[in-house]
Amino acid sequence: MPARTARKQNRSRITGATALAVGASLLLAACGSTKDTAAAGAGGGDGSGKVGVILPLLTSPFWQSYNDYVPKMAESEGVDALKTVNSNSDPSQQITDITNELNQGVKGLVVAPLDSAAIQAGLDQAERKGVPVVAVDVAPDKGKVAMVVRADNVAYGKKACDYLGQHVTDGKVVQIMGDLASVNGRDRSEAFRACVKKKYPKLKVLEIPAKWESDTAAAKLDTLLNANPDIKGIYLQAGGVYLAPTLQTLKSKNMLRTAGQKGHIVIVSNDGIPQEFDAIRKGQIDATVSQPADAYAKYGMYYIKAAMAGKTFEPGPTDHDSTIVKLPSGILEDQLPAPLVTKDNVEDPKLWGNTVG
Repeated sequence: MPARTARKQNRSRITGATALAVGASLLLAACGSTKDTAAAGAGGGDGSGKVGVILPLLTSPFWQSYNDYVPKMAESEGVDALKTVNSNSDPSQQITDITNELNQGVKGLVVAPLDSAAIQAGLDQAERKGVPVVAVDVAPDKGKVAMVVRADNVAYGKKACDYLGQHVTDGKVVQIMGDLASVNGRDRSEAFRACVKKKYPKLKVLEIPAKWESDTAAAKLDTLLNANPDIKGIYLQAGGVYLAPTLQTLKSKNMLRTAGQKGHIVIVSNDGIPQEFDAIRKGQIDATVSQPADAYAKYGMYYIKAAMAGKTFEPGPTDHDSTIVKLPSGILEDQLPAPLVTKDNVEDPKLWGNTVG
């Protein structure tokens, strides 16, 4: 066959193959859905294999509850999860933990990042090995993850702001902030601050950077109250680590008054742990935003199994009352519901904080 004719026929084959590939791609794209039915991705497979689960810490009742839910939800979602690993509030240790899990040959990772920037080193390791990762509670600034399972932390700050603004007409309020190296700490802090400035200008916000550390929160709150004994409201960005030290500090200063009493300091928290619910019932605090520890565990397992099977998702509503959004980084995040809990609904049996001891 003449070379020119052969080249012409080869070009025809390539053109035809390209057209078929484009058609197949369009067909796959058309099959995508914003519901929990997902389009097949490049990975393929049946979603089987060992999964490593890495915790940020276990000193908080919230993370203790999440840890308890992990094996239950892994079983219900058909995921073969290894025993959880605790990074003990150390971002460097968390990278080591990821390395160790990868060296054990895991086929998937579910990680709750401690530091939104530092976690990239671990995510890059996983990507090089072709191991998908689902991030729980905290979104990374950079790095590849199949999905972030998280509630809307901007909404946390806004809900706390609105509750305080509606119950404190003027004066000083404090926000005890989380770690600003975490997107959660940044989102809650900035949202609370901006909301107060826009909607409740008669409130003066004082801030305590506490890095999710109970001792730091207690010491700095004590100092702040010495200089500002006229505080009228407090926003705790993490009840799991800040509730007990805050109540103890107020009690030591004879400033812990129950709701309805003169001098009561209005307190709004975040987490939805049983201890917060008890404090609401006693009138020690007024509200909390229930961060869904059970759903974090459930959908962390759901999405890692889907990722290991090569499935992908698109932004839009899900069939579990949440919405998948695309973050500025391009990462997808399933924003799970996180209701405000007050004395009016604290007994709701659907709240996870009422289902654990």
